[in-house]
Amino acid sequence: MKAVLDSIKSGNWRALLACFMYFDTGFTVWVMLGPLAPFIGKSLVMTPPQQGFMVAVPVLSAAILRVTLGNLFQSVDGKKLALIGVVLSGIPSVVLPLLSTPPSYNLMLLLGVFLGVGGASFAVALPMAGSNYAPKVQGLVLGLAAAGNIGAVLDGFMFPGLAQAYGWQLATAAALPLLALTAIALIFWAKDLSPKAGNVGRSAAALAVTLVGMFVLVELVQAGYLGQGKTGLLLLPVLGAALAIAVLPQRYRAVLAQRDTWAIMLVYSITFGGFVGMSSYVSTLLTTQYQMSKVNAGLLMAAFAFTGAILRPIGGLLADRITGVRSLIVLLALISILDFTFAAWTPPLTAGIAIIAGLYICFGLGNGSTFQLVPHRWLGKTGVMTGIIGAAGGIGGFYLPVIMGLAKESTGSYQMGFATFGVIAALAFLIVILLRAQWLVWANTYAPGKDGDMPLGEVVHAE
Repeated sequence: MKAVLDSIKSGNWRALLACFMYFDTGFTVWVMLGPLAPFIGKSLVMTPPQQGFMVAVPVLSAAILRVTLGNLFQSVDGKKLALIGVVLSGIPSVVLPLLSTPPSYNLMLLLGVFLGVGGASFAVALPMAGSNYAPKVQGLVLGLAAAGNIGAVLDGFMFPGLAQAYGWQLATAAALPLLALTAIALIFWAKDLSPKAGNVGRSAAALAVTLVGMFVLVELVQAGYLGQGKTGLLLLPVLGAALAIAVLPQRYRAVLAQRDTWAIMLVYSITFGGFVGMSSYVSTLLTTQYQMSKVNAGLLMAAFAFTGAILRPIGGLLADRITGVRSLIVLLALISILDFTFAAWTPPLTAGIAIIAGLYICFGLGNGSTFQLVPHRWLGKTGVMTGIIGAAGGIGGFYLPVIMGLAKESTGSYQMGFATFGVIAALAFLIVILLRAQWLVWANTYAPGKDGDMPLGEVVHAE
């Protein structure tokens, strides 16, 4: 414990706390539709795929916006970006309580894009926190900043009870005081010491294009212009990612030509995608699969999310000791085994809860382990890489509720959904095994990065 405290004190702990609060409240608004979904379903008539799409839109929006927000972070002070993010992500919590009647399904989708801005805070909170600390403690520091995942715990505790007492629309306003406190912390404590370069105007325009593009793409899918039924849902992440990548500067698009980028993206689509996707959908799963009450499902979702969030910094600390490579080999194997167990067994309530809890443990540890590797491999590009890798995690989180909804509609159960994600985790496990020897070279040392990246151990501060 003393070593952990000494590591935290070695940098600017107030800036770290502000970054944690920013991601925490961003995460809270980001996944609020998950525990509210059973209540929203009473107001809006939706099929299982439509309900899955509604809770998945914020997840995908965050994934896509992380790319261009991370790009903008490379040239703009992180504190300013964080404050803009707080305002935009709070729009649904202002609009929904003011409506005298339930919103339309289309409006819910559009507001979901704004909720995604909260999840996109990841691309600013992590590199801004890391800029205040030395490379040797990045696993712990980034894990602590990203423990803002605990915002999902607040969702499970706050929103179902408030929705039952006051209605789900008014319940969304509970996020506003949290966002206000975060804004105050950012103003007085946040500090971004990362080097800045690039064209501010072009980067800001890229973010604006991506945000507007997400509104358009979501409405095109809903209207059926991108294919009827499942086709549009499955195409949406591909088109959104293509849009975000197209507006990136060439020097940042170049990282997509690197094999390591795609491997880390796949891993994070499983660990973080599993965490946020399950946090968005597990309330629905518990109420439909096990007939659990909406409030109890929300409380259990909060317990799952707390477990995954609190273990993220521990995963980063563990990876600092044994490298994220070794951690991920074990964790990916466990995720695959647990997914296949649920798929093959159709477990009763107690066993089902135990399996889901096991998945959350692996997700939390895996998230910390994955991002322990990023500063070692891409120092000097951590802003944009956090955005790109975070986008992969968000896309994984988008597909999880969509595929679960499709599996439920097609087969009457969630088994095929769990089996699908078990196969993907097994594939990632094999890839990391194949790359293990090469990754351990740079994961174990503060050696110069590849492809002209900055030398590890050399921290450049820019006021």
